[in-house]
Amino acid sequence: MAGTALVTGGSGYIAGFLIRQLIDNGWTVNTTVRSLKREDEVRGWLNVDKGKLRFFAADLERDAGWAEAMAECSHVAHVASPFPLGVPKHADELVVPAREGALRALRFAKAAGVRRFVLTSSMAAIAYGHGKGRELYDEADWTNLDNPAVMPYPRSKTVAERAARNWVAAEGGGMEFASVNPAAVFGPLLSDDLLTSIELVKQLLEGKVPMCPDIGFGIIDVRDVADLHYRALTAPAIRDERYVCSGPFLKMIDVANILTANLGDKARKVPTRKMPDWLLKLLALVRPELKQLVAELGNVRGGDSRHAMATLGWTMRPPEEAILATAHSLIERGIVKL
Repeated sequence: MAGTALVTGGSGYIAGFLIRQLIDNGWTVNTTVRSLKREDEVRGWLNVDKGKLRFFAADLERDAGWAEAMAECSHVAHVASPFPLGVPKHADELVVPAREGALRALRFAKAAGVRRFVLTSSMAAIAYGHGKGRELYDEADWTNLDNPAVMPYPRSKTVAERAARNWVAAEGGGMEFASVNPAAVFGPLLSDDLLTSIELVKQLLEGKVPMCPDIGFGIIDVRDVADLHYRALTAPAIRDERYVCSGPFLKMIDVANILTANLGDKARKVPTRKMPDWLLKLLALVRPELKQLVAELGNVRGGDSRHAMATLGWTMRPPEEAILATAHSLIERGIVKL
């Protein structure tokens, strides 16, 4: 099975690996970027058959370009979504473009006759706002938006996925829909653009984090995230599905220990001690961006990926492989200053 698929956000981390996998399996791919000025750059690091990849300028908050990008596509992976390194002043800075972008892509997909639509959601739409009583979450769970402590990013992913599902139920007709909900994404880099998770490894290697606060995240390799998207796009008889995409939940000190155990002198600046909770709380008084970390102290938000493994035959790499691939890429590209 192969045809033409649209992958939105073609300059992004997950999208790049998905585009490669689709083209390797015989697909022609359309992809969107905010500006075609990036086309040559993105083509360069994707390094795929030029005749199999077409670029279109499209923005999450505007209609221009979407009809052209969707033309002739039978499948869509809507990967594009705002993901800031910092904390926005207001949640709507993320919520509005995430929700409206998903709905815009769905509307144009239906108009183009797209048969299957896969949305990149997140564990952030599943595992937040529940308090400290839970440690493992699956596809039946949703982030509790009634909890005011839920930060803008998980709020945006939850609102966008719910809006998309509601739209498909009311307006989608025969369109097949699924979401993929990754945890923190690590792995080899295709470009120098860094996700928040990749930035964490960079800061650990550079010694920018003197001690490791008691926070953590599920670990998943970007190649496995792309593969789950590919399987969700191409497997038969998928309709209204949801796939947790998460490996083991590791604390920051665990990530640091993996780096120090495997990288020798290159990990000499990596912290080896845990940060007392009181110290992070004190630092947050003078550095407001740390308040979101204080809210995460002691939380465990593991993801149960057995559904994807059982129904799609999906497997994932060990978390150590994903973390070390990140570190090696950062060092080889000269992004980390050792």
